[in-house]
Amino acid sequence: MTITLEQAQTITAAALAHGTDQGFNPLTVAVLDPGGAIVALARQDYSGYLRPDLAVGKANGVLALGMTNRAIAARAADSPEFFTSVANLAGGKIFSVPGGVFVRDAAGTLLGAVGVTGDASLNDEAAAVAGIQAAGLVAVTGAE
Repeated sequence: MTITLEQAQTITAAALAHGTDQGFNPLTVAVLDPGGAIVALARQDYSGYLRPDLAVGKANGVLALGMTNRAIAARAADSPEFFTSVANLAGGKIFSVPGGVFVRDAAGTLLGAVGVTGDASLNDEAAAVAGIQAAGLVAVTGAE
């Protein structure tokens, strides 16, 4: 089971709308399937050109390690050598800050992950959660 294109497009549109409504800086949203393939990517006007890579990296990190960004951050703080090695192994596509969020269905099945970047990390995460909820899916951030 994987996230559908329709769900991914709903997530990107709702996450960007949330950011606009909240007055966030321009956002970029990436939706990945469980294997890390990009299903949808949207970048607001004036969002920096590296933002797509950052959004994918945030979503990829949670999928690649099977843990929330908060758990990754705790692991990085406890063992910076481990985190540096893993980040190098992943080509730098793992981040230890909020903004990468697991997407699950109501039964708990992993459908993919969303990465948002452009504003403060907690705002990025809030936009991801808003997008996921707009699609009728369950966001898992580690803050629950």
